[in-house]
Amino acid sequence: MEHAEDAMQGNPGVLRHYRDLLPITGDTPRISLGEGNTPLVHSRHIGKSVGCDELYFKLEGCNPTGSFKDRGMVVAVAKAMEAKSSTIVCASTGNTSASAAAYGAYCGLNTVVLVPKGNVASGKLAQAVAYGAKILMVNGNFDQALNLVRELSNSYPITLVNSVNPHRIQGQKTAAFEVSDALGDAPDFLFIPVGNAGNITAYWLGFCEYFAMEKVSRRPRMMGFQAEGAAPIVKGHPIENPQTVATAIRIGNPASWRSAVKARDESGGRIDAVTDDEILAAYKLLASKEGIFGEPASAASVAGLLKSVQAGLDMKGKRAVCVITGNGLKDPELAAKHANSHPVEIEANLASVEKALELGTMRR
Repeated sequence: MEHAEDAMQGNPGVLRHYRDLLPITGDTPRISLGEGNTPLVHSRHIGKSVGCDELYFKLEGCNPTGSFKDRGMVVAVAKAMEAKSSTIVCASTGNTSASAAAYGAYCGLNTVVLVPKGNVASGKLAQAVAYGAKILMVNGNFDQALNLVRELSNSYPITLVNSVNPHRIQGQKTAAFEVSDALGDAPDFLFIPVGNAGNITAYWLGFCEYFAMEKVSRRPRMMGFQAEGAAPIVKGHPIENPQTVATAIRIGNPASWRSAVKARDESGGRIDAVTDDEILAAYKLLASKEGIFGEPASAASVAGLLKSVQAGLDMKGKRAVCVITGNGLKDPELAAKHANSHPVEIEANLASVEKALELGTMRR
């Protein structure tokens, strides 16, 4: 039956594809919504502008719910089912809630999500609503919501599926496997947004495991980037009221803080901050020059690359990957507000089209 499902889906999913490298047993249900196996796209323009012939974008927005969260969620939910849990819960700035709600719906589980009021992009909230999750809007920030779900899961038979759940990290590490498999080795640099810091932790774990298995000859320098207004790791202390246009990384006290610092230090990389202006500039550049529409937080990786090169990082002869963590449709209002082009209303005749396009004497 599993082989038939694989053929129908075309993508076996994370649990089947990397089953020997994940903490799953014969009792773990092999669920999948088709997560993983996302594209690694070669840059046609940005790479040249920074002197890097081999720059790639890992398009995690191509996962089922439009973000990298699905990789870890499928493992966390499968393990929850294995443990006979009937309810899952998470705190979220949006993407985790969408992913948990989708896998909860697929698997017949009750899903509860706590989101900070007014700080979740409408596209993400719409997903959680559509999937039928129980949504609680907290009059507070993400960090307060995370504390609440931790208390809840400690007091009741409810499975917490935030990245503090180690199964989430295990699933997310498969992106590092895919990058390495696609390139034939690990890259020299991996540029990645940092919010709750689970993803940089997971990628480093994946690269380290592949290195230990001698599937790659090196481990990349991990280059993580927080938003300037939500940069607790960079500043060395929690941020009580984090602020940034990149809502997915608007987190003031990352749950995976220590492991992110460990990944930075062990890899010889860095964790730095980029401003909202730098994030938005990279957001527009990605779309207009590479045809890649990522959500604002995704652009932090590219903004970080641009900032690093401007500060003197030499990319000549290097191979680098920027992780594009989520789809731009997650935040439609921001896309409209900062669009590179706007619709022009015209009359329904050819003359109006010609005038709008300023064709002049170009007619054949």
